[in-house]
Amino acid sequence: QVQLVESGGGLAQPGGSLRLSCAASGFPFSVYDMTWARQAPGKGLEWVSGISKDGSHTAYEDSVKGRFTVSRDNAKNTLYLQMNGLKPEDTARYFCVKDWGKGPLRIMGQGTQVTVSS
Repeated sequence: QVQLVESGGGLAQPGGSLRLSCAASGFPFSVYDMTWARQAPGKGLEWVSGISKDGSHTAYEDSVKGRFTVSRDNAKNTLYLQMNGLKPEDTARYFCVKDWGKGPLRIMGQGTQVTVSS
């Protein structure tokens, strides 16, 4: 059974940093591209960042470029999102996603809440 368990969220001040983690199990993690997505209150799910199966290629949504860094450790079956320079508009629930391109068939964890406020 595929499981994705996010952690590392919390309350941060504007300009602060958080590091999110996603522990994956139940599938061969190293052969899948992975995605971080987020959902702010009252808004739809938004793609934030993606990383290729071997970590050699990454991509970011424009508003987080230069502030967020996605990475993975295939030996630990873990996906990361380092978030620096946090802004109040980054407040959202962040999800680790497998099979982003499959739309309704994508698999997501339960998410971790990130709140950016002074």
